[in-house]
Amino acid sequence: MAGAVSALFLLDIKGRVLVWRDYRGDVSAIQAERFFTKLIEKEGDAQSQDPVVYNNGVSYLFIQHSNVYLMTASRQNCNAASLLFFLHRVVDVFKHYFEELEEESLRDNFVVVYELLDEMMDFGYPQYTEATILSEFIKTDAYRMEVTQRPPMAVTNAVSWRSEGILYKKNEVGGFCFSSSYELLIDSCCRIMEISYCFFRFSWMSWSVNILVNSNGQIIRSDVVGALKMRTYLSGMPECKLGLNDRILLEAQGRTTKGKAIDLDDIKFHQCVRLARFENDRTISFIPPDGSFDLMTYRLNTQVKPLIWVEAQVEKHSRSRVEILVKARSQFKERSTATNVEIELPVSADASNPIIRTSMGSASYAPETDAFVWKIKSFPGGKEYMLRAEFTLPSITDEEATPERKAPIRVKFEIPYFTVSGIQVRYLKIIEKSGYQALPWVRYITMAGEYELRLI
Repeated sequence: MAGAVSALFLLDIKGRVLVWRDYRGDVSAIQAERFFTKLIEKEGDAQSQDPVVYNNGVSYLFIQHSNVYLMTASRQNCNAASLLFFLHRVVDVFKHYFEELEEESLRDNFVVVYELLDEMMDFGYPQYTEATILSEFIKTDAYRMEVTQRPPMAVTNAVSWRSEGILYKKNEVGGFCFSSSYELLIDSCCRIMEISYCFFRFSWMSWSVNILVNSNGQIIRSDVVGALKMRTYLSGMPECKLGLNDRILLEAQGRTTKGKAIDLDDIKFHQCVRLARFENDRTISFIPPDGSFDLMTYRLNTQVKPLIWVEAQVEKHSRSRVEILVKARSQFKERSTATNVEIELPVSADASNPIIRTSMGSASYAPETDAFVWKIKSFPGGKEYMLRAEFTLPSITDEEATPERKAPIRVKFEIPYFTVSGIQVRYLKIIEKSGYQALPWVRYITMAGEYELRLI
């Protein structure tokens, strides 16, 4: 970090100071008032969403969570991305202690809040942000706090995200990837069978496909984005090694796979991953934290076709009577089947008296979202189903009214045992001095979060 934070403020929704911690002595509580004044001034600005405010030699970086503003003030040139990430970690730690971060929880636990702020930042530099480690020496019982006489080994150990002496009767590790935005979300699950006394489970690995189709049926944006989340319940201090079908790694080793290799871009790892090892030989080696954590996020530049294609034809029989014909076609192999398919078809906000017929599944009118919702429980590959809907519109319209903006069609679904991007887990190993072993197997699931097909 280029510079240090001068102070950290926690403000209510009206800008009043709830808690503030001075780290360097070069700012005062009046800075909170100046920050909020500048923030109000920015509300009418097109750049009002920027998380940075500058005034009279002081830089303010802030985020809002619920009814609380978290803000840092600094007179030095700081790394903005690191500080914003730190503020989000502060939110995670407070939620770990208080279940939810809001004005009331801060007022009820202000003593613990000060203790946490003292441990998480030292003289303006971020220190410990792992809630599981902080909870070992900052303990709460209702509104009381007990502090141990000596810090846990993780505070002084190089592996600050994991405590020593962890012991489980049944050792297991699981993971899943989750992504958002309008996408196809692809899940791959890898479970490990039980051998001897150790049960090792790598449960889910999933990713998302961002896709946007214009009104002419052309894909104008398509890429795969994912986040690999893991849950580990392993004894001791295990060393984990994960290998994917990474093209750079396979070419360096002169190896080929039965499937295709992938190009990983924009990779971001958890602090437990040894970055030098990855840069040298592309091996993902790490000592995992105990419990849940995000191992990595990544992006794949790949062209993906919509797995379920939807076409809609709108025909106006009169000024007030409209008919819609919708065709949904699965564009994957017959051996796969999509489940829990849901197609949302937008209609005019003043539509009434809907009559809907489908060749498969059921459909209903959802006036709260101004759309027809078509649900198909099972949609095999290579099939096409139809929906025909008829509704009426008011016969009298405002000629000066602006044309209504048409919302896109949105599709959701799941396809078990199916993958789009071609990403594969080549191996997942555990090395621990007790010597337990595991044998992996992989299960794939494709899920659609949201993808959009624009209407004409």
